[in-house]
Amino acid sequence: MRPQSIPGILETVLYCPDLAAAQAFYTGVLGLALHSTSGERHVFLRCGGAMLLLFNPESTSGVPVAVEGAVIPRHGARGPGHLGFRASLGEIDAWRDHLRDHGVAIEADIEWPGGGRSIYFRDPAGNSLEFVTPEMWGLERP
Repeated sequence: MRPQSIPGILETVLYCPDLAAAQAFYTGVLGLALHSTSGERHVFLRCGGAMLLLFNPESTSGVPVAVEGAVIPRHGARGPGHLGFRASLGEIDAWRDHLRDHGVAIEADIEWPGGGRSIYFRDPAGNSLEFVTPEMWGLERP
């Protein structure tokens, strides 16, 4: 028998070959809190009640890694990924202005026909990032 429904996503991974640039962007521009880093392998960040894991694809796609008696399977992806950060309608404009003030180009600013709004931009590794209102998915209605 299947357990109850999944309550949410606890961790999400993006792949970034230059972890120092990624860490500076996610902590300095987006304001996420650093949880831990291993230098060349990963950067772990707190994002609300979840974790954003940034992995160097060269370090994590090889052999499995032993950590505290457990073997972690290899991870890996190539090319840009995508991540949407939850934002309220009132926060979207503030984020757009903040990103522009930090030299981050806004690739798209979309008002969705069914409700909601998104702005799209890129991190230093080329991952597509988005601030999006939950209404876009029908998760909340004003």
